[in-house]
Amino acid sequence: MKISSGTTPFGGRVLVVVVAVSVLVWSSFCSAAFNVSYDKRSLIINGERKLLISASIHYPRSVPEMWPGLIKTAKEAGINTIESYVFWNGHEPYPGYYYFGERYDLVKFVKYVQDAGMYMILRIGPFVAAEWNFGGVPVWLHYVPGTVFRTNDTPYEFHMKRFTTLIVNMMKKEKLFASQGGPIVLSQVENEYGGYEPAYGQGGKRYAQWAASMAVNTSTGVPWIMCNQYDTPIDIITTCNSFYCDNFNNLFPVAQPKIWTENWPGWFKGFGGPEPHRPPEDIAFSVARFFQKNGSVQNYYMFHGGTNFDRTSGGPFMATSYDYQAPIDEYGIPRLPKWGHLKDLHETIRLCEPILLYGEPVNIQLGPNAEADVFTDDSGGCCAFLSNVDNKTDTTVTFRQLSYHLPAWSVSILPDCRTVIFNTAKITAQSSVVEMLPQNLQPSDKNSKALQWEVFVEKAGMWGVPDLIKFGFKDQLNTTKDTSDYLWYTTSIFVNEDERFLRNRIQPVLFVESKGHAGHIFVNGELQGSPVGSGFPAAYNFSKPIDLKAGRNDIALLSMTVGLQSAGNYYEWVGAGITGVSIQGFNNGTVNLSDYTWTYKIGLEGENLGIYRLDGLYNVNWFLPPEVPKNQPLTWYKAIMDAPPGDDPVGMDMLHMGKGRAWLNGQGIGRYWPIASSLYGCVKECDYRGTFFPNKCPMNCGEPTQRWYHIPRSWFKPTGNVLVIFEEKGGDPSKINFGVRKTTALCATVSEDYPSNIQNYLRKDASVSHKNSTTVRLKCPENALISGIKFASFGNPTGTCGAYYKGDCHDPSSISVVEKVCLNKNDCAVELTEKHFTMSLCPNITKKLSVEAVCN
Repeated sequence: MKISSGTTPFGGRVLVVVVAVSVLVWSSFCSAAFNVSYDKRSLIINGERKLLISASIHYPRSVPEMWPGLIKTAKEAGINTIESYVFWNGHEPYPGYYYFGERYDLVKFVKYVQDAGMYMILRIGPFVAAEWNFGGVPVWLHYVPGTVFRTNDTPYEFHMKRFTTLIVNMMKKEKLFASQGGPIVLSQVENEYGGYEPAYGQGGKRYAQWAASMAVNTSTGVPWIMCNQYDTPIDIITTCNSFYCDNFNNLFPVAQPKIWTENWPGWFKGFGGPEPHRPPEDIAFSVARFFQKNGSVQNYYMFHGGTNFDRTSGGPFMATSYDYQAPIDEYGIPRLPKWGHLKDLHETIRLCEPILLYGEPVNIQLGPNAEADVFTDDSGGCCAFLSNVDNKTDTTVTFRQLSYHLPAWSVSILPDCRTVIFNTAKITAQSSVVEMLPQNLQPSDKNSKALQWEVFVEKAGMWGVPDLIKFGFKDQLNTTKDTSDYLWYTTSIFVNEDERFLRNRIQPVLFVESKGHAGHIFVNGELQGSPVGSGFPAAYNFSKPIDLKAGRNDIALLSMTVGLQSAGNYYEWVGAGITGVSIQGFNNGTVNLSDYTWTYKIGLEGENLGIYRLDGLYNVNWFLPPEVPKNQPLTWYKAIMDAPPGDDPVGMDMLHMGKGRAWLNGQGIGRYWPIASSLYGCVKECDYRGTFFPNKCPMNCGEPTQRWYHIPRSWFKPTGNVLVIFEEKGGDPSKINFGVRKTTALCATVSEDYPSNIQNYLRKDASVSHKNSTTVRLKCPENALISGIKFASFGNPTGTCGAYYKGDCHDPSSISVVEKVCLNKNDCAVELTEKHFTMSLCPNITKKLSVEAVCN
């Protein structure tokens, strides 16, 4: 089996040893039951307090072939726990029909976590929100008579309990709860309900208590949690979801540990929006502060965001990419330096773990915005966190008669209460440039020089037998029940020859009103426009002068959803679709077509015939035109191609297409829509200092929200791959291209004044001084070697990875020194010592070493 994202380009020898030991320790008890309890300080697993650093990886947002690699990469970052929601609507697409195959093979995923020697947090919900379609609740449940979601409602509670019990029993059968020797140490019921509960009144309160009781009565043998819930009973642990949880207090602080279920290291993207960005320094600051303030379980949401394949993205308008700016990117490649900086943080916290969990903390004020939290134990162990929460000004503090410089908005960690080995604001981990490198698509037919695009064109309007004929407008969601993104509304209007606009060549004006989300407006088969909703609930108004002819004129409106609402009070009642149509400019004034008879058709003809599936490809007659049709709406395209060479992750470039959906070998790649974000409001660099919020540091303004669409390697065959595109608006499929995602530059920068890092702290060589042991470390991906040094400068270089520049202070031997140590090696370490560099160079400045390497 080839795992397309199963390797990581870093990890030191020290961590590899720790990982090997942890696997041995896990294997010694994974087959036997062990107890999970808790006190006010932490979870207690098999009689020992444990500190959990967890990573969210959602199994349906990647593929089984990627799971082992993603889990491995998380573990190499110092993660010891994996967390995932359980996605109800993926598992129960129809009432009583359950699916646990392929991307939804939950048991396989949990067993991969177990095989890696890691713990698991299973957030059963089963409501999840998560920017996932309909919040993870099956759409069919909305149409069970009398059902109201997430309140004291009998039908909802019946189905919720049935599914929750099903999952619990499945985990029990496979012996996956810790009480049976499995990896699951925590389970969650419901999700972020506390903020919504007041809208449901007493029914909301009763529902929250019912959900808690129902969960506990499943008798899993492990604790249950509810996040952002403010009225949990004492046998449920309430937890925090936020960018910062250091000041969080749960409902029973004398009896329950402090748990952070969602620390957001980035944010999700919506079509038409910029790229959200959260700096690594701020993430590390938030984590360090949490453990400084007695936290014991922290989960990154997301550590790998993945992809909203097919129609799983929520919304409206959630992008297909759920990259989330996570430490592991959408394609499974570590995002540097975020991944490495957090790895260094985790390793540092691990050095303090026993003292943090068993020691007694003392708080010491060091200044107006500076403080120390000191943990000591009976054996004489000591660990200190020194923090400066000022968001602008650095400070120098005195702690235990020594002086420490604290950058603004930072935490220094001293595992021996003396030596700073990590500061959240100072990144020494390597960084990288990761790019999509275009590949020329190769047709499977070797007699062809380019892909042969066959075409099937949808008719604008009715096809087949009408699904509904009705006066006026019916809600789209109530009509389609989310079996398709598409619903046709069609009617016709008769125009008399004596209408003035026909004689005077004055165009009448068409008005269309909709609850959302988007639409394509056709008059007599011609596309008039493609309006898009905005705001909540994504409504739009469209108006345009149109050409009408004497006699019959056909009006066809293709209304579209772009992911259903995923959260909110009574969110299941948020509708979609056309609400009003009129034409202004007739002799007798405005004609209101809302009172006309409308014919409804659910979905597209090609969709209904399954022509995107391998078993339905030839349910229509595809046409091979002499030239590929461009800018043509409602067009299906099909081509047969070879897989891109190599093993690197693959993305599909849709920059020159309009809007639609795509499939490879019948697998749903997702919705594509390369709509650009606004030109305004972005930043070139993000100041990590100060409280973060989603719109603080948007980037890539004016660029498509999403240009590249992830296609897992496991979906490809060597040859004969069938790529199917449905283009709604019009684009140029001849410019569709694939790219492979590669690390094109590997970089590191370390300053001579930075305190010794964790590797140096653990060194036995006492002759290496604190100051001159500062080290630049580089590590290529597995099976790759450092083949070249593009840049190296010891002095005062400037710039960032991929764009370094020499300063006016430069040691000319820099490149030769780094080449000697690093060339033709998978990893290397270059110390800032007199052995390598002229340390007396430019004595009046603090020098640093910047290196850019190439891996092949």
